[in-house]
Amino acid sequence: MLRNAVLVACCTAATVLGWIRSEAAEKVPAYISAAVADPGRPAEDKQDDLNRKPAETVQFAGIKPGEKVVELVPSRGYFTRIFSKVVGPKGHVYALSPPRRPNAAPDSPDPVAATTAIAADPAYSNVSVQVGPLATIVVAEPVDVVFTSRNYHDVHNVPNIDMAAFNKSIFNALKPGGIYIVLDHAAAPGSGGRDTSTLHRIDPETVKAEALAAGFVFAGQSKVLANPQDAHTAAVFDPSIRGKTDQFILKFVKAKV
Repeated sequence: MLRNAVLVACCTAATVLGWIRSEAAEKVPAYISAAVADPGRPAEDKQDDLNRKPAETVQFAGIKPGEKVVELVPSRGYFTRIFSKVVGPKGHVYALSPPRRPNAAPDSPDPVAATTAIAADPAYSNVSVQVGPLATIVVAEPVDVVFTSRNYHDVHNVPNIDMAAFNKSIFNALKPGGIYIVLDHAAAPGSGGRDTSTLHRIDPETVKAEALAAGFVFAGQSKVLANPQDAHTAAVFDPSIRGKTDQFILKFVKAKV
């Protein structure tokens, strides 16, 4: 009987262990893994995956097939292709960027060139590019997710920007139950918006306060990009910390009525 009990215990343990391993393997949905593995992604983007952890980030954001996503200031489109493949043919990605500044240097990058090229690729036909001021976000239809990566601090630097109006326009663009994701470089606790134009960082508590003031409900924070070794004193482009800054991902929800 003892032998049978031991056998049952071993089998049970093996079953539980197998279940845990299975859960771990299925932690990131297959549609996200497939999007990250998309052969159409540039090699430069794939090299950044180790530090940027796109699968975990998109999973935390909760983006699913068939959804409509607004990506604010997608720059060279690191997330744009991934979002396109995640939402699939029944979903849509609106890539929103500000227009090129009239006084921009001739050799400065065009803020919409990369996403325009992505949208022109038949492999990403569910992407459309929209150019307009960041002060007020306007889209053609209510969306499921608004996502911005490493840009919120820059919005603070837009001349005469009204952050309350900016966040309220995002609130209005979302469906009830919609998700607002802010990923950015962390500044020192209590620094507020002091370092947005110098170090290109922002205190996550400032972001949280501004989003809550617009009517959002805080739904959680991911530390998948956290780096406790970052002293928050160097600019994000400094070679000593570039690509390895302490970053936060905040999730907010537009409550259902």
